[in-house]
Amino acid sequence: MYKIVKKRELNSTVTMMDIYAPLVAKKAQAGQFIILRVDEEGERIPLTVAGFDREAGTVKIIFQIVGATTMMLNAKNEGESITDFVGPLGCPTRTDGVKKVCIVGGGVGCAIALPVAQKFKSLGCEVHSIIGFRSKDLLILEDEFAACSDKLTIMTDDGSYGRQGVVTVPLKEAIESGEKYDEVIAIGPLVMMKYVVATTKPFNIKTTVSMNPIMIDGTGMCGGCRLTVGGKTKFACVDGPDFNGFEVDFDEATARADAYAQFEKAEREKFCNLFKKEAN
Repeated sequence: MYKIVKKRELNSTVTMMDIYAPLVAKKAQAGQFIILRVDEEGERIPLTVAGFDREAGTVKIIFQIVGATTMMLNAKNEGESITDFVGPLGCPTRTDGVKKVCIVGGGVGCAIALPVAQKFKSLGCEVHSIIGFRSKDLLILEDEFAACSDKLTIMTDDGSYGRQGVVTVPLKEAIESGEKYDEVIAIGPLVMMKYVVATTKPFNIKTTVSMNPIMIDGTGMCGGCRLTVGGKTKFACVDGPDFNGFEVDFDEATARADAYAQFEKAEREKFCNLFKKEAN
């Protein structure tokens, strides 16, 4: 059992937890993920390692409350435990040779982008961060990004905070103004990453995207997280989650993600109805 040491609401739909998992904390690196089960009958879900404290033996996770499992997880409180917490899994983000990087995060994807930005900063890189949200109410991790970024730009769709617009606007402005990035790293919704790639490709700037498709075992055995990258089948859990954005088939990845939408909706409604009955 893995104890929830700390729990904090980042906004109305996003929660942060520190989980006591010393063996995972000992080996975790930026860009990797874990797979957890809330209880013995629960489904396995992947969540990115959003931070870790090797001395305290804790691993930080940040999740959006969108389905039955994340609702069950969010119902847990400090001092309670979850059944499984397996990791670290996946390949760490590569940092070799990068002196200047632009990190582009969208929504809850910023939870994945933050430890990557922090890692580059700790290595002495110049870090520019662009983070985007639908509105100010959904903004997360502003102070943390400000602390590890030489330049931080915040975008909101409705203009309620920062600049109004999408993340590709300041990215293109920066490139056209003469910023020379060794790499752009995009982490967020598939459509956002697709358009970041479309923005950087004409300038031939190396662009890495972090893919988070459906996963089950996290070892490459189930094939649920398969992607087409450079015309070849890859598995996000063992080959990624980071991939060359120029080579990812985003249309296929989007179609596969959408295939589970109705199932996820049904499971969420089932849990909500069960929760209401137990409350009554």
